[in-house]
Amino acid sequence: MKRGYQESPSTSLGPPQSRARHDPQGGAHFLEDESTKNFARKVADHYSARSNQTLEEREASPIIHLKKLNNWIKSVLIQLYARRGDAVLDLACGKGGDLIKWDKAKIGYYVGIDIAEGSVRLDKVLADDAPFDICSCQFALHYSWSTEARARQALANVSALLRPGGIFIGTMPDANVIVKKLKEAEGLTFGNSVYWVRFDEEFSEKKFKSSSPFGIKYTFHLEDAVDCPEWIVPFHVFKSLAEEYDFELVFAKNSHEFVHEYMKKPEFVELMRRLGALGDGNQDHSTLSADEWEAAYLYMSFVLRKRGQPDKSQQGSRRDRGSMHISEEDIMYITDN
Repeated sequence: MKRGYQESPSTSLGPPQSRARHDPQGGAHFLEDESTKNFARKVADHYSARSNQTLEEREASPIIHLKKLNNWIKSVLIQLYARRGDAVLDLACGKGGDLIKWDKAKIGYYVGIDIAEGSVRLDKVLADDAPFDICSCQFALHYSWSTEARARQALANVSALLRPGGIFIGTMPDANVIVKKLKEAEGLTFGNSVYWVRFDEEFSEKKFKSSSPFGIKYTFHLEDAVDCPEWIVPFHVFKSLAEEYDFELVFAKNSHEFVHEYMKKPEFVELMRRLGALGDGNQDHSTLSADEWEAAYLYMSFVLRKRGQPDKSQQGSRRDRGSMHISEEDIMYITDN
């Protein structure tokens, strides 16, 4: 998407050097059923069709404070783990909404990639850009959990592209909360004024086989955001699978726990205030409605570290690439030819 600046005292003048790539076709490195492909296309079309909203239109969203809270969580993760000069891979980057967060962290190199059908072998596509110091996948990793093959490919991609000692940060639905709320619900649907979750009749007994942790589908609706199928990611299975790809867990926190912990730090209180997600009081979620705060409970954050020690000779080699601004030639369309 962009190629940015060489490191200098005036780093606030422009974005980090960066590239973004979009894959309209996806890869064919493992088989996917037609419904999965149609779903991926639907989600891609949904976000592509969203018009650029004015500030007034954004502020009028019924979940504006939830969006601001989620932006705060992503900002805190970036501030905690990104270091000056890092090479960053931003998976499911959309239209680059997090670029300003990375810019403020003074990273050295950025690649954002958004794939319509997520089976492509990114280690081959991004061979010239790797290794990365940090990878981010925000509110998207659970879409790979429709099959074991897709889940494994996602983790294999990240592991292959991260340097030893590199960090993988992300956010996704909290499976424990979703299953707990389902079991407490009278039927197969639960929610409030801003969201609802519905499971199909096949889960009428509200039991999930530990032998089949992939492909547990539900429909998720969030006002002014998304309305599509998603998949449960049992975190103990995610952690175990990640370990197979050389990752170790640093932490995993539900969004409520995350807010309570990091709002104890003055710099993050001030960040939340600047983002407009905190009112005049000092309560953790004073501007969120009760329904938005309940919706926030559906999500969690995680941090993984790739095993091994970094090779310092590989760092900093990309800082002198690129120009200040994005242009058409900075966008590469990845096809399955």
